[in-house]
Amino acid sequence: MAVGEPSGGSASRPSTDARGALSGVEGRNPPYACATCELHAEAVFRVEGMDCNEEVVILERRLKPLVGLEAVSADLIGQRLHVKYDAAKLTTSAIVDAAGQTGMRMWLEHEEPAIEGGDIAWRWRLMVACGLGIVAGLALAASGRPAASAACLTAAAVAGGVFPARRAAAAIRSRTLDINTLMVVAVAGALVLGEWLEAAAVVFFFAVAQWLELRTMERARQAIRALVDLSPREALARRNGVDARIPVDDIRVGDEILVRPGDKVPLDGVIVAGHSDVNEAPLTGESLPVDKGPGDEVFAGTINGHGALDVRVTRLVRDTRLARIIHLVETAQASRAPVQAFVDRFARVYTPAVLVFAAIVAVVPPLAGGADASVWVYRALVLLVISCPCALVISTPVSIVAALSAAARNGVLVKGGVHLERLAAVRVVAFDKTGTLTRGELRVTDVLPLDTVSSRDVLRYAAAVEARSEHPVARAIVAHAREHGIEIPPATRFAAVPGMGAEADVDGVRIVVGNERLFEARQIPVPQAADLERAQHEGKSVVVVSLNGAAAGALVVADRPRETAREAIGLLREHGVRRVAMLTGDHKWTAARVAEELRLDEYHAGLLPEQKYGLVRSLSNRHGPVLMVGDGINDAPALAAADVGIAMGAAGSDAALESADVALMSDELLRVPYAIRLARATIRNVRTNVAISLALKAAFLVMAVTGTTTLWMAVLADTGASVVVVGNALRLLRAR
Repeated sequence: MAVGEPSGGSASRPSTDARGALSGVEGRNPPYACATCELHAEAVFRVEGMDCNEEVVILERRLKPLVGLEAVSADLIGQRLHVKYDAAKLTTSAIVDAAGQTGMRMWLEHEEPAIEGGDIAWRWRLMVACGLGIVAGLALAASGRPAASAACLTAAAVAGGVFPARRAAAAIRSRTLDINTLMVVAVAGALVLGEWLEAAAVVFFFAVAQWLELRTMERARQAIRALVDLSPREALARRNGVDARIPVDDIRVGDEILVRPGDKVPLDGVIVAGHSDVNEAPLTGESLPVDKGPGDEVFAGTINGHGALDVRVTRLVRDTRLARIIHLVETAQASRAPVQAFVDRFARVYTPAVLVFAAIVAVVPPLAGGADASVWVYRALVLLVISCPCALVISTPVSIVAALSAAARNGVLVKGGVHLERLAAVRVVAFDKTGTLTRGELRVTDVLPLDTVSSRDVLRYAAAVEARSEHPVARAIVAHAREHGIEIPPATRFAAVPGMGAEADVDGVRIVVGNERLFEARQIPVPQAADLERAQHEGKSVVVVSLNGAAAGALVVADRPRETAREAIGLLREHGVRRVAMLTGDHKWTAARVAEELRLDEYHAGLLPEQKYGLVRSLSNRHGPVLMVGDGINDAPALAAADVGIAMGAAGSDAALESADVALMSDELLRVPYAIRLARATIRNVRTNVAISLALKAAFLVMAVTGTTTLWMAVLADTGASVVVVGNALRLLRAR
């Protein structure tokens, strides 16, 4: 049997994002085997009908007894199930069939399900039938026909109770009590007590509330699907001199594709011909287009401007930068924040406690005081409805997912709810300087010979060494040499000295290029010169060059703060950050100039990577949780030491995407205060949702015991609370 075919209710409607973005965007391929054993496989399934934590429990309990099943993990918001299994003992078809027995529908993510519509359409029809039955019953009661009215209302209750009864049966088979089980018991109890209208009203309001909850939850899921839909499904490929539109899955690395004006870029690649302005906002959140030409990279999901581009593909569809971002966002959804773990633990205690309380309410008053048993049984039925913690359980993950999705759309990739919660608690922000607070577009302003060597030779030797380095200072020196038409000779025995400089052999001469600390370590004296001292006092960086152990000259390099740096720091203070610091390996005069210009609280200059690590720990001990902002590579120790590490400019860097807790897809500093503001808004949203859920539960517990509420009111309160908390969480999607 093909996966997704009807079997015990396992058929399902097509997924709007069946292109697959989970597990490294491997959803396009069949379940894959691990490298160590071909029999141990993994598969990602889409699950229709998994809308509440109780349904996750039912599904897990049904699947875990299967022989060969090794592990199951669920993503409630994404409606996905990740399964590890022994392929010699278990098939994906058997897993799908077992899931179908719970009343839910499941299919492999990369496959098209067989039936469209399914539960949603039938839910709507039965809900309408239930509503019409209630109207007819009320009309018959008003015309003095109570028997016909009771029959009509009972039929309405049965019609509205079809889906809850199916789910309840599955829950009972799994030895679980979920909201559907509690609802069926409550409705059956109302019918036994002769409360025909009450029974019909309960299932109708339950159906309406669940319908609204499903629709609202779907909006949350669409936030992630919107990321998937950024990338086109087809590309205009050039093969054998002919342009043809083919699926992106069929494109291979090295193929050439044509991106016409106004089209979305379908795959990552390098421009081989053409010039255009490319809007990278879908990936980086950056509003201004970027001019691109031959040799420049373009990324899937970005939008071409006015020129046509010939692009050579460098990554397959599952490996594009966009695909990796989607994978990281979806992985982040499964990362549970501490507040979410607390809510889940509370919910596990809450439901059994209320069920025991309901049993006491039903039994003790009639036995102890001779009270009317039907009254107290009715009140116990109300308590049964209130005992389901759906709104409470969903209150946290939906807020986290909405925030993660909003952040990703605005170029901020947060690796999980735990980092979002830590980000909200940040009280100190530490910045790297070069490339973070400053533009990182260093320029050589002066070349100063210190010996008989000419300034041209000083620049030539320095550029030969620095051509092997990726440091911003190195790039500035190489660029300056090329601007002056200097031919850069090859270097051998190159060695980088982190935080200090580099050295290599050029034309048989040992060249050392770096700061004063490197020259002290190599015991190479640097003569005092008025030009050098003046450059240092102006806050510029001085790079000294030596030939065979003797200082031969120096290059003066300058940078300037980013235009938005001062505004970003001001916003951080508005958002409750108590202290802003700068940690740099640059000279103290340079650091002092930048710190004064940006009005920083403190700065630390001349730092090696391990010293930055120690200072981050010190800041945390003195002032509270620390956020470190750097480039994600050179500042790796400091990023690791901080409570939260943010890597800037991650759109073009695999290392930056992987190394930090939060990655800014562009170099825009204003995204740092945005991330903190969003994190704090998320935690406020979570607390509001939890408070709403608990307050409604507490109020209705009291009202149920005192007899001042009814079954249908309890249903509205329970499922209505779910709609309220999901709707409140969705406000985070509008955060800018």
